[in-house]
Amino acid sequence: MHRRETEGSLDRDGPPPFPPELDPSDVQQPDSGVGRLFHRRYRAMIRDADLTPEALHALVTGELDRVVPTELATFHKLEGEDGVMRAGDEYVVRMPGPWDGPVRVIDVTSTSFRLATLEGHLEAGQIEFRFSRDGHLLFEIESWARSGDRLSDLLYQHLRMAKEVQLHLWTSVLEQVAERSGGRLTGGVDIDTRSVAGDR
Repeated sequence: MHRRETEGSLDRDGPPPFPPELDPSDVQQPDSGVGRLFHRRYRAMIRDADLTPEALHALVTGELDRVVPTELATFHKLEGEDGVMRAGDEYVVRMPGPWDGPVRVIDVTSTSFRLATLEGHLEAGQIEFRFSRDGHLLFEIESWARSGDRLSDLLYQHLRMAKEVQLHLWTSVLEQVAERSGGRLTGGVDIDTRSVAGDR
């Protein structure tokens, strides 16, 4: 893993706009959270992949648990049709301990999907998963989030417990995606974190 942490700014590191056509009720936007805003990007290059970005996207969105280490988390669909992902679908991410996190799908393309956290989640923000190709297959996970409340901020920023669980979860997803693609990671996993001081 290659990890970098630098100071960011709201101009560069704020989340994408929330789609105006979707229902924002129960959504925990970053400005409703506590502590620092973390803009994080996990990135992996995959050599010799058998699948196109579109095919890999379809495989992952058809059943998220195909690439999630189930000892750390499982995705249970609460709203929406099984086997396909559409904007407005809802999931709950079940994790060991008091970590369950409800999310709503707020954007889906043929090569990406973006989730927003809902009330009760440890975080307030968004996370996007993207597949592309520029020579090798590229898979990225990018998030924009603050802690959902002061207890979550303590666990994440100060005790670092939730931060390490999250790090292991998403790096494991990158590895599973590489395996499912039929290729192999090249150059390791790149993790870039930019944080912005919060006012709460």
